[in-house]
Amino acid sequence: MRARIALDARVTRQLSAGMQTYVRELTARLPAAAPDLEFSTFAGGGNFGWAELVRLPLAIRAAKPALTHYLSQYTPLLMPRPYVVTIHDLIHLLFPENFKRKVGPYYRSVVRHVAGRAARVITDDARTVADLRRFLGIAPERVRVVPLGVKEVYLQPAVPHRGARPYFFYSGNHREHKDLATLLDAWKALPESDAVDLLMTGADDIGASQFAMQNRKVIVLGDVPANELAGYYAGAVALVHPALREGFGLPMLEAMAAGSPVIACADALPSVLRGAALTFPARDAAGASRAMQRVLADQGLRMKLVNEGRARAAEFTWDRCARETANVYREIVEGSTR
Repeated sequence: MRARIALDARVTRQLSAGMQTYVRELTARLPAAAPDLEFSTFAGGGNFGWAELVRLPLAIRAAKPALTHYLSQYTPLLMPRPYVVTIHDLIHLLFPENFKRKVGPYYRSVVRHVAGRAARVITDDARTVADLRRFLGIAPERVRVVPLGVKEVYLQPAVPHRGARPYFFYSGNHREHKDLATLLDAWKALPESDAVDLLMTGADDIGASQFAMQNRKVIVLGDVPANELAGYYAGAVALVHPALREGFGLPMLEAMAAGSPVIACADALPSVLRGAALTFPARDAAGASRAMQRVLADQGLRMKLVNEGRARAAEFTWDRCARETANVYREIVEGSTR
């Protein structure tokens, strides 16, 4: 008989766009990636209420799985063991000043408890292994690093977006740790002769009109669907990602896949993408601006980054993520049956 794996596949308001993508892509691809396993998916209910704390663990227990995978850190307090939990990052503990005061205690109590009882903790990048040990006391040998993947739409040729002027691009939310102030300062510091816009996804919560200059401006695009986003990546002079830290940073992988050079804060760039992007120190607007000028001025450098980025991105698909995740399941299930 095939071992049954229960998947907590809830897509809730607490999950970021990247976390929601992870849940959807992984649950869709695991059955084909691991035909030797059987999957039961639990997708209903929100966080922190009766549905999570009581109904979900009871439903999972009734399914009698060999293993449960909670695809985010928002889990019941008491659940059947063994289980695996995915913790993408600990940004809330690295930068507590940027989040609500109740978040830190939740991580240090509930998430620490859940992670401590897990058979394995899955995370996206090797950098987070040290954070898990520092903040939650998780021994590195209990952590498995499984890089995220890129959607096929970004690997296919896209029609590059063409604006009134060349543009740098930012894709992502506008939370404090994304450090958009550094990006805006870097763009403003470009020489006056550089007629290049800055395009950003998301709502205009920055007052884009205040940054308008005679020969360039900031343009806020709102929510952009994936098929259009590929065109914005492909047409950009470069994606600039100033975040102070990322769990993985899907926009950087997506941009590389779509053929955009990537300029990123060194602390945000995932380990698997190192060497395929230009980097600058955290909060260093002058360094970011210099990197932007280099890409503008040096077509050879730009094409080198495009080629290296595309080659690197092609290695990291959601199918690969599903296969490596299934290997973690087998490690636990097969170990428990010996």
